[in-house]
Amino acid sequence: MRLLLAEDERDLSDVLVTILSNDNYIVDAVYDGESALTFCTEQHYDGIILDIMMPKKNGLDALMALRERGIATPVLLLTAKSEVEDRVKGLDIGANDYLAKPFATNELLARIRAMTRSASAFSPCEISLGNVTLNCSTFELTNSTSSIRLSSKEYKMMEMLMKNIEKTTLVEQFSEQIWGAGNDDTEHRIVWVYVSYLQNKLKAIGASLEIKSSETDGTICLLPSAPDENQ
Repeated sequence: MRLLLAEDERDLSDVLVTILSNDNYIVDAVYDGESALTFCTEQHYDGIILDIMMPKKNGLDALMALRERGIATPVLLLTAKSEVEDRVKGLDIGANDYLAKPFATNELLARIRAMTRSASAFSPCEISLGNVTLNCSTFELTNSTSSIRLSSKEYKMMEMLMKNIEKTTLVEQFSEQIWGAGNDDTEHRIVWVYVSYLQNKLKAIGASLEIKSSETDGTICLLPSAPDENQ
């Protein structure tokens, strides 16, 4: 599942991203309410975690804007213990739950599971193309006879490719969206390494998909495999 975390305390945000990633969530982190609104408008998330006290736009204003735009993604508010009125207001304007700081890791994970459970129960998080299915809960790439588990970064790349089948994606886009890295050769080399990993894993499960790439042009594309003329 993909989550958006909006928390302006950088150290806390880093800790939460690590905790959630270790629990197999894909996490995008932002540090103010305006960025949270932008990310949620441009991308799909299974859940949103909003701190109330943030710069540029606070969590309540961001939540209200999301609901006004028809975005119904479940929202968990992070509040200070003294912010009782904010909790009530948050629930009234569309929050699904709230959690007071400081909180235990197990409680955070339990509340996220509860918040997203009903949506995921009716909408399996899978992408299928050709003879391949990508499962966002288990990070597995499968066909009818075999499966292979992807790392978090491999999963993110494969998800982007499968959602943009037969469309060319620039290496810079992977570098920025998955690694949050700059635009130089060092960061790009990491992307090419992961392209190689995914090419090998697609071959290993006999996928009817293949990744075509050109380091010269800096382009990457997922395509249906060409028919085997020997068969």
